[in-house]
Amino acid sequence: MATKTENGTPKILILATLSGGYRGADSTGQAHLEYPPNTFILPVMSAAMFPESFYMRAFERGFDGILVMYSGTDSPYKGAPERTATMVNSTYELMKERNLDPRRLRLTAICTVCVRPFLEEIEKMNQLLEELGPVPRSLPATTALQA
Repeated sequence: MATKTENGTPKILILATLSGGYRGADSTGQAHLEYPPNTFILPVMSAAMFPESFYMRAFERGFDGILVMYSGTDSPYKGAPERTATMVNSTYELMKERNLDPRRLRLTAICTVCVRPFLEEIEKMNQLLEELGPVPRSLPATTALQA
């Protein structure tokens, strides 16, 4: 898989919950505001459904940064915010094992009308990725993922 978009910019995956981040993206579109084309939005019911291996494989398959945009404690699913935070924190450890800067994965609460915060998170991630450069395509294996 390509390490960058066709125009050379890093690729950002956004896991956007339907009750939070995705609505923020939708509100951005309804306001006729634009966000960079290097973002790939995956609408999900809850980010708590995604194990640590999902994030690591996303990095292996060409994404340079991942934003998990969820509704935080406003989630309609009991325990989902806590589980999501636990999964992301566990992923940070795997990233460190593989020499990936943990700032490449960011968990952020986005409300249904959070247009500016939605755009700002993308901008911040783009700035960070410009500083860090692309993810090495041959990441070392971790013991946790091999099990």
